[in-house]
Amino acid sequence: MSRDKGRYTVIGFRVERAGPLALLQDAGRFGVRRLGVTQGGPADLHGWAWANRLAGNPWGAAALEVTFGGLTLVAERDLTLAVAGADLGATLDGEPLPIWERVACREGQRLVFTAPVNGLRAYLAVAGGFVAEPVLGSVACVVREGLGGFDGRGSKLAEGDRLGVGEAAASVGKGKAPDEVRIDYRAPARLALLPGAQVGDFSGQSLYQAFNAAWRVDDRADRMGVRLTGPRLACRIGSLVSEGIGLGAVQVPPDGQPIALLNDRQTIGGYPRLGALTPLAASRLAQCLPGQEVRLVATSGERALAAYRRFCAGFID
Repeated sequence: MSRDKGRYTVIGFRVERAGPLALLQDAGRFGVRRLGVTQGGPADLHGWAWANRLAGNPWGAAALEVTFGGLTLVAERDLTLAVAGADLGATLDGEPLPIWERVACREGQRLVFTAPVNGLRAYLAVAGGFVAEPVLGSVACVVREGLGGFDGRGSKLAEGDRLGVGEAAASVGKGKAPDEVRIDYRAPARLALLPGAQVGDFSGQSLYQAFNAAWRVDDRADRMGVRLTGPRLACRIGSLVSEGIGLGAVQVPPDGQPIALLNDRQTIGGYPRLGALTPLAASRLAQCLPGQEVRLVATSGERALAAYRRFCAGFID
């Protein structure tokens, strides 16, 4: 047992098999983009927030983002945990693990994430949260920048890593998430998009196609961004002086195929932008597998803000 910044920590899990991409993510790294450092944090804010809530953790607690599966963890003590977000065929000692609900895990049990069944990214939270040394105020792991994550090394989990957990709260709240928040990620996604400053520079036909055509998620997709394939969008602006880029920004490069930028995006860019996905729309896109259909739906700032406030009200006191 050790003491980390006022929190007693113990080892909760040992990594037996690392899988392709498992990362520690808290709420993200903010106030540092002026240094060229990006945000990080959970690609699916909705799944991450519900996993932490079910485990009894406050907003901002670090959870494990598991992409594609392939991860095996062995419990080194009794734990209370919750998995939300994608169904990656998780099992506990060979039995299917319930997701979107709180589960007791005993010392020595083996937790295995196999492969995507519904969605792409699962979030594993434990009561007390995973504990790691913050880098620039956050443990969020951004592999491209080599920051945060387990042991502050800025990389995905590796075999043999032993994950510390903090002291659990006395009360853990609800044991199951309501049915209405459990998303079927296999269904076509409708992504709310706030039109941006350059939207008027796209041709009328392109704007019609942008919001009426079906788009497909390309296999060129990661935590930095997701390319969408569909009709070629035409803009009279070829490039701009580089400017700051927020979460969900939808850039359109010269090939006319939009790129929606996510948590590990670059901090500046010079392609014209159709607009920006709302935070919850960016989260929904992060759960889409290559080939899935998505549609862009224009929204207003007022609607986007109201929806985000309703979401946050359920998690932040």
